[in-house]
Amino acid sequence: MEEVAASIELGHCIVYPTSTQPALGCIPMTSALDTLFRIKRRPAGMPVSIGVASLAQAEKLVEIPEDLPLIIEEFPDGSLTIILKAKERMDERLGGKFVAIRIVSHPIARDLISITGPLTATSANHSGEPVVRDCLQAAKILTTPENPVIGIGGKCDGGEPSTLISWHTACESSGRRSIEVIREGKVSSGEIYSWWQKRT
Repeated sequence: MEEVAASIELGHCIVYPTSTQPALGCIPMTSALDTLFRIKRRPAGMPVSIGVASLAQAEKLVEIPEDLPLIIEEFPDGSLTIILKAKERMDERLGGKFVAIRIVSHPIARDLISITGPLTATSANHSGEPVVRDCLQAAKILTTPENPVIGIGGKCDGGEPSTLISWHTACESSGRRSIEVIREGKVSSGEIYSWWQKRT
């Protein structure tokens, strides 16, 4: 794992397992993001999320509201990605002022990110193309002569991706306390809004 982490620190990309689909990861630095967006063929205007090993690790990047741990505890580990206010403005390809954070649940991902620090957590595929469940196969598909991609771990369980939520501290459109489901995934929007209504 240390050898893989050292390669990531040099700006290389990795495909690692999550509880749903393989993720394409790099450190959240400009040169590494340049490589990732080139490999993924992703438009720069489409930000990617960041995977963290814990809320404590996320707290170095984003503001953690007091009520956030409650929803993290309510739903299955790794099932939510939540947009939060960045402590300091980040690269626009990570969302700029508002960054999507996912606490990874797969043990390999947690071990890796505990060593490397936060990594991007976008799906490991060319934009618009199907996602394969095997991390090594996904890395092989994404590898180019100029930019080799490391694969770690085996097959992911598959299924829906994480549910993407904009937390109330990131909702600037209104003065009221609210959340918004941006992308329905492993947890339905109905379950999210039902939970929220019980809290407010």
